[in-house]
Amino acid sequence: MKKLLVIGGILVGLGLVGAIVLSFFLGNIVTAGVNSFGPKITQTKVTLGSASISPLSGSGTLSTLVVGNPKGWSDADLCSLGKVHLDVQPFSILGDHIIINEISIKAPEFNYETKIVASNVGDLLKTIEALSGGNDTPQATTKSGKPIKFEVKKFRLQNGWVRVGVGPAALKLPMPPVSLDDIGTAQGGVTPDQLVFAVMRSVTPSIISATTQAAGKLVPTAGAAAAEAIKGLFGGDKKKP
Repeated sequence: MKKLLVIGGILVGLGLVGAIVLSFFLGNIVTAGVNSFGPKITQTKVTLGSASISPLSGSGTLSTLVVGNPKGWSDADLCSLGKVHLDVQPFSILGDHIIINEISIKAPEFNYETKIVASNVGDLLKTIEALSGGNDTPQATTKSGKPIKFEVKKFRLQNGWVRVGVGPAALKLPMPPVSLDDIGTAQGGVTPDQLVFAVMRSVTPSIISATTQAAGKLVPTAGAAAAEAIKGLFGGDKKKP
Protein backbone atom coordinates (compact mmCIF):
# COMPACT_ATOMS: atom_id res chain seq x y z
CA MET A 1 0.00 0.00 0.00
CA LYS A 2 2.81 2.37 0.93
CA LYS A 3 4.54 1.72 -2.38
CA LEU A 4 1.30 2.40 -4.24
CA LEU A 5 0.94 5.73 -2.45
CA VAL A 6 4.51 6.65 -3.32
CA ILE A 7 4.00 5.69 -6.95
CA GLY A 8 0.73 7.61 -7.02
CA GLY A 9 2.43 10.67 -5.54
CA ILE A 10 5.19 10.48 -8.14
CA LEU A 11 2.66 10.21 -10.97
CA VAL A 12 0.69 13.20 -9.66
CA GLY A 13 3.91 15.18 -9.35
CA LEU A 14 4.95 14.30 -12.88
CA GLY A 15 1.48 15.22 -14.12
CA LEU A 16 1.68 18.64 -12.48
CA VAL A 17 5.15 19.27 -13.87
CA GLY A 18 3.96 18.18 -17.30
CA ALA A 19 0.96 20.50 -17.09
CA ILE A 20 3.17 23.44 -16.11
CA VAL A 21 5.62 22.72 -18.93
CA LEU A 22 2.80 22.32 -21.46
CA SER A 23 1.16 25.54 -20.25
CA PHE A 24 4.44 27.41 -20.77
CA PHE A 25 4.81 25.75 -24.18
CA LEU A 26 1.29 26.72 -25.27
CA GLY A 27 1.78 30.30 -24.05
CA ASN A 28 4.92 30.61 -26.14
CA ILE A 29 3.12 29.20 -29.19
CA VAL A 30 0.30 31.74 -28.88
CA THR A 31 2.67 34.66 -28.28
CA ALA A 32 4.88 33.72 -31.22
CA GLY A 33 1.84 33.21 -33.45
CA VAL A 34 0.31 36.61 -32.68
CA ASN A 35 3.62 38.44 -33.05
CA SER A 36 4.34 36.64 -36.33
CA PHE A 37 0.95 36.74 -38.09
CA GLY A 38 -0.54 39.88 -36.54
CA PRO A 39 1.62 42.36 -38.49
CA LYS A 40 1.07 40.41 -41.73
CA ILE A 41 -2.72 40.60 -41.35
CA THR A 42 -2.96 44.27 -40.29
CA GLN A 43 0.17 45.62 -42.03
CA THR A 44 0.88 47.50 -38.79
CA LYS A 45 2.81 46.91 -35.61
CA VAL A 46 1.22 44.14 -33.52
CA THR A 47 2.84 43.01 -30.29
CA LEU A 48 1.71 40.59 -27.62
CA GLY A 49 3.67 40.75 -24.39
CA SER A 50 2.85 37.27 -23.10
CA ALA A 51 0.24 34.54 -23.04
CA SER A 52 -0.71 31.76 -20.67
CA ILE A 53 -2.96 28.82 -21.52
CA SER A 54 -3.93 25.99 -19.17
CA PRO A 55 -3.90 22.66 -21.03
CA LEU A 56 -6.30 21.19 -18.46
CA SER A 57 -9.01 23.84 -18.21
CA GLY A 58 -8.40 25.73 -21.46
CA SER A 59 -8.51 29.08 -19.66
CA GLY A 60 -5.92 31.62 -20.68
CA THR A 61 -4.88 35.25 -20.78
CA LEU A 62 -3.19 37.38 -23.42
CA SER A 63 -1.35 40.28 -21.78
CA THR A 64 -0.33 43.63 -23.29
CA LEU A 65 -1.72 43.24 -26.80
CA VAL A 66 -1.05 46.41 -28.82
CA VAL A 67 -1.92 47.30 -32.43
CA GLY A 68 -0.18 50.21 -34.13
CA ASN A 69 -1.62 52.78 -36.52
CA PRO A 70 -1.75 52.18 -40.28
CA LYS A 71 0.66 54.10 -42.53
CA GLY A 72 -0.19 57.75 -42.94
CA TRP A 73 -1.35 58.25 -39.37
CA SER A 74 0.37 59.28 -36.16
CA ASP A 75 2.98 57.21 -34.35
CA ALA A 76 0.47 56.53 -31.57
CA ASP A 77 -0.97 53.05 -31.16
CA LEU A 78 -4.39 52.46 -32.62
CA CYS A 79 -5.43 50.36 -29.67
CA SER A 80 -4.24 48.71 -26.50
CA LEU A 81 -6.28 45.73 -25.36
CA GLY A 82 -4.58 45.23 -22.02
CA LYS A 83 -5.66 41.72 -21.00
CA VAL A 84 -7.71 39.39 -23.18
CA HIS A 85 -9.26 36.43 -21.39
CA LEU A 86 -9.77 33.18 -23.29
CA ASP A 87 -11.73 30.00 -22.71
CA VAL A 88 -10.42 27.42 -25.17
CA GLN A 89 -11.57 23.83 -25.51
CA PRO A 90 -8.67 21.90 -23.93
CA PHE A 91 -6.04 20.64 -26.36
CA SER A 92 -7.86 21.95 -29.44
CA ILE A 93 -5.06 24.51 -29.65
CA LEU A 94 -2.74 21.66 -30.61
CA GLY A 95 -4.85 20.75 -33.66
CA ASP A 96 -5.92 22.44 -36.89
CA HIS A 97 -9.41 23.42 -35.63
CA ILE A 98 -9.11 25.63 -32.55
CA ILE A 99 -12.39 26.05 -30.71
CA ILE A 100 -12.63 29.06 -28.44
CA ASN A 101 -15.65 29.06 -26.16
CA GLU A 102 -15.24 32.74 -25.29
CA ILE A 103 -12.98 35.73 -25.87
CA SER A 104 -13.52 38.47 -23.29
CA ILE A 105 -11.89 41.90 -23.57
CA LYS A 106 -12.50 44.41 -20.79
CA ALA A 107 -11.59 48.11 -20.78
CA PRO A 108 -9.64 48.29 -24.08
CA GLU A 109 -8.55 51.72 -25.31
CA PHE A 110 -8.73 52.94 -28.91
CA ASN A 111 -7.24 56.11 -30.39
CA TYR A 112 -9.47 57.46 -33.17
CA GLU A 113 -7.94 59.78 -35.77
CA THR A 114 -9.65 61.36 -38.78
CA LYS A 115 -8.68 63.18 -41.96
CA ILE A 116 -11.93 64.59 -43.35
CA VAL A 117 -13.20 61.48 -45.17
CA ALA A 118 -10.85 58.86 -43.73
CA SER A 119 -9.95 57.44 -40.34
CA ASN A 120 -7.20 55.27 -38.95
CA VAL A 121 -9.73 52.63 -37.88
CA GLY A 122 -11.38 52.66 -41.30
CA ASP A 123 -8.02 52.29 -43.05
CA LEU A 124 -7.10 49.33 -40.84
CA LEU A 125 -10.40 47.62 -41.64
CA LYS A 126 -9.89 48.18 -45.38
CA THR A 127 -6.38 46.72 -45.22
CA ILE A 128 -7.58 43.59 -43.41
CA GLU A 129 -10.49 43.19 -45.83
CA ALA A 130 -8.22 43.56 -48.87
CA LEU A 131 -5.87 40.85 -47.60
CA SER A 132 -8.56 38.48 -46.35
CA GLY A 133 -9.03 35.47 -48.58
CA GLY A 134 -6.45 36.57 -51.14
CA ASN A 135 -3.63 34.53 -52.60
CA ASP A 136 -1.08 36.53 -50.61
CA THR A 137 -2.90 36.13 -47.30
CA PRO A 138 -0.56 34.69 -44.64
CA GLN A 139 -1.70 31.25 -43.56
CA ALA A 140 -1.09 29.61 -40.21
CA THR A 141 -0.55 25.87 -40.58
CA THR A 142 0.15 22.86 -38.40
CA LYS A 143 3.43 20.95 -38.67
CA SER A 144 1.74 18.65 -41.18
CA GLY A 145 0.84 21.63 -43.36
CA LYS A 146 -2.90 21.74 -42.63
CA PRO A 147 -4.35 25.28 -42.41
CA ILE A 148 -5.34 26.26 -38.89
CA LYS A 149 -8.90 27.49 -38.50
CA PHE A 150 -10.72 29.07 -35.58
CA GLU A 151 -14.23 28.83 -34.23
CA VAL A 152 -15.28 31.40 -31.62
CA LYS A 153 -18.56 30.72 -29.84
CA LYS A 154 -18.64 34.02 -27.95
CA PHE A 155 -16.78 37.32 -28.36
CA ARG A 156 -17.40 40.04 -25.79
CA LEU A 157 -15.86 43.52 -25.57
CA GLN A 158 -16.98 45.63 -22.62
CA ASN A 159 -16.17 48.92 -20.91
CA GLY A 160 -14.06 50.11 -23.82
CA TRP A 161 -12.82 53.67 -24.30
CA VAL A 162 -12.16 55.81 -27.35
CA ARG A 163 -9.81 58.79 -27.33
CA VAL A 164 -10.63 61.48 -29.88
CA GLY A 165 -7.98 64.14 -30.48
CA VAL A 166 -4.49 64.46 -29.04
CA GLY A 167 -2.90 66.02 -26.00
CA PRO A 168 -4.79 67.68 -23.14
CA ALA A 169 -7.73 68.46 -25.40
CA ALA A 170 -8.37 64.80 -26.23
CA LEU A 171 -11.77 63.48 -25.29
CA LYS A 172 -12.09 60.06 -23.68
CA LEU A 173 -15.47 58.53 -24.34
CA PRO A 174 -17.09 55.20 -23.46
CA MET A 175 -17.72 52.65 -26.22
CA PRO A 176 -20.90 50.66 -26.61
CA PRO A 177 -20.25 46.97 -25.87
CA VAL A 178 -19.60 44.54 -28.72
CA SER A 179 -21.08 41.05 -28.75
CA LEU A 180 -20.56 38.36 -31.40
CA ASP A 181 -21.59 34.71 -31.41
CA ASP A 182 -20.59 31.66 -33.44
CA ILE A 183 -17.81 33.15 -35.54
CA GLY A 184 -16.77 30.46 -38.02
CA THR A 185 -19.27 27.88 -36.75
CA ALA A 186 -21.26 27.59 -39.99
CA GLN A 187 -18.08 27.50 -42.09
CA GLY A 188 -16.35 24.85 -40.03
CA GLY A 189 -13.81 27.41 -38.83
CA VAL A 190 -12.28 30.58 -40.27
CA THR A 191 -8.68 31.56 -40.95
CA PRO A 192 -6.90 34.08 -38.66
CA ASP A 193 -7.38 36.97 -41.13
CA GLN A 194 -11.10 36.18 -41.46
CA LEU A 195 -11.43 36.10 -37.67
CA VAL A 196 -9.69 39.47 -37.26
CA PHE A 197 -11.85 41.01 -40.00
CA ALA A 198 -15.08 39.70 -38.44
CA VAL A 199 -14.13 41.21 -35.09
CA MET A 200 -12.95 44.57 -36.47
CA ARG A 201 -16.04 44.88 -38.67
CA SER A 202 -18.15 44.78 -35.49
CA VAL A 203 -15.82 46.85 -33.29
CA THR A 204 -15.59 49.72 -35.81
CA PRO A 205 -19.26 50.82 -35.50
CA SER A 206 -18.85 50.87 -31.71
CA ILE A 207 -15.84 53.19 -32.03
CA ILE A 208 -17.73 55.42 -34.47
CA SER A 209 -20.73 55.55 -32.15
CA ALA A 210 -18.48 56.91 -29.40
CA THR A 211 -17.00 59.53 -31.75
CA THR A 212 -20.43 60.86 -32.73
CA GLN A 213 -20.91 61.58 -29.05
CA ALA A 214 -17.64 63.48 -29.19
CA ALA A 215 -18.95 65.54 -32.10
CA GLY A 216 -22.01 66.44 -30.04
CA LYS A 217 -19.83 67.58 -27.15
CA LEU A 218 -17.60 69.64 -29.42
CA VAL A 219 -20.52 71.53 -30.95
CA PRO A 220 -23.18 71.80 -28.23
CA THR A 221 -24.37 75.19 -29.47
CA ALA A 222 -24.05 74.60 -33.21
CA GLY A 223 -27.05 74.44 -35.51
CA ALA A 224 -28.40 71.09 -36.64
CA ALA A 225 -26.84 71.27 -40.12
CA ALA A 226 -23.42 72.26 -38.77
CA ALA A 227 -23.57 69.57 -36.12
CA GLU A 228 -24.35 66.90 -38.70
CA ALA A 229 -21.50 68.09 -40.91
CA ILE A 230 -19.02 67.87 -38.05
CA LYS A 231 -20.33 64.47 -37.04
CA GLY A 232 -19.63 63.36 -40.60
CA LEU A 233 -15.99 64.30 -40.14
CA PHE A 234 -15.84 62.03 -37.13
CA GLY A 235 -17.38 59.13 -39.02
CA GLY A 236 -20.97 59.57 -37.91
CA ASP A 237 -22.31 57.27 -40.63
CA LYS A 238 -21.86 53.76 -39.27
CA LYS A 239 -22.13 52.33 -42.76
CA LYS A 240 -18.86 53.98 -43.74
CA PRO A 241 -16.05 52.82 -41.44
